[in-house]
Amino acid sequence: MTALAPAPHGTGARRSRGASAPAVRSLLRGLPTVPAVILLAVFLAGPIGYCVYYAFTDMQLTGASGTNFVGLDNFTRAFGDGDFLNSVKLTLVFVVGSAVIGQNTFGLALAILMQKATGPVRALVNGVVIAAWVLPEVVAGYLMYAFFYNQGSLNSLLDTLHLPQQNWLYTMPILAVCLANVWRGTAFSMMVFTAAINDVPQELMEAAEMDGANPWQRLWRVVLPVIRPSILTNLMLITLQTLSVFGLIYTMTRGGPGNKSETLPIFMYQQAFQNSLIGYGTAIALVLLVVGALFSVVYIRLLKLEDD
Repeated sequence: MTALAPAPHGTGARRSRGASAPAVRSLLRGLPTVPAVILLAVFLAGPIGYCVYYAFTDMQLTGASGTNFVGLDNFTRAFGDGDFLNSVKLTLVFVVGSAVIGQNTFGLALAILMQKATGPVRALVNGVVIAAWVLPEVVAGYLMYAFFYNQGSLNSLLDTLHLPQQNWLYTMPILAVCLANVWRGTAFSMMVFTAAINDVPQELMEAAEMDGANPWQRLWRVVLPVIRPSILTNLMLITLQTLSVFGLIYTMTRGGPGNKSETLPIFMYQQAFQNSLIGYGTAIALVLLVVGALFSVVYIRLLKLEDD
C-alpha cells in the first residue's frame, strides 16, 4: 500500500482562515445595527421585561412597604373578576364593531367609490376623511363627545328632523365609541385599499367586462380576490391599533357610565393608577398583549394560506 503524502505545510491554517472569513464579513456587516439593537434592548425589551416581572408581584403605588412575588395570583384574580370579564367582552365588541366591520368595510367602500368620483369630489372626501385620521386621539375624542353629548350636534340634528333624541353617551356608550373610532380610523383602511385596487391588473378588469360581468360581479370575482392579502394585512393592523385605543374612550366616557364602555386599556389604567394596583394592572396589560398576539397569529396564518 502506498502511504498518503502529508498535506503541504500551512494548508490547514489557510483552510481555517478561509472558513472564518465569511463569519468575519457577516460580523462586520452587522456592526451598523448594533446601536439600534442596544436602543431596542434598553427602551423596548427592558420595559417589557419589567412589566412581565411586575405582573407576578403585588406591587402597589401606595400603602405597601414592599413588593412580593405572588406567582399567578394576579391572573387568577383577573379571571375571577366580573369587571375584568366584562372589559374583555367589551374589548371584543369594540374591536369587531369598529375595526373588523366598521373601518374595514367603510374604508373599502370609500376606496371603491372614489375610483369613479371626479377630481374635486375625490379631493374633498379624501381631505375630510384624512383630517379625522391625523387629529390627535384626545382632540378626536372631544369632538365626538360634543357630537354625541345630550345637548350636542347629533341631538340638535335629530331635533331639527323631529326625530326622537337620547343621551347617547349614557344609553349606548359602547356604540358611541365604536362609531367615533370608525370615524377616526377609516382613512387608514381607505388608503390601503385605494393602493391595492390601483394595483389590480387592468387586463383582468377588461377581460371580465368583455365576458359580460357587471360592476358588482367584477368587484366580487376579480377585485376582492386580487386584493385579499391587502384586506388581511389591513385587518391585522387596524385590529392591533384598536386593541390599544385609550384616549378616545377615556375622553368620551371614561369607561362609563358604570363600566358599560370599560375596555381592557381603560380597566388596566383604572386598576394600575386609580386603584394603585400596579401588579394587577400589569397582569391585565399582559393579557391584552396575549389577545393582540392571538389576533396576529390568526391573520398571519391566513396570509400564509393565501401565499400557498
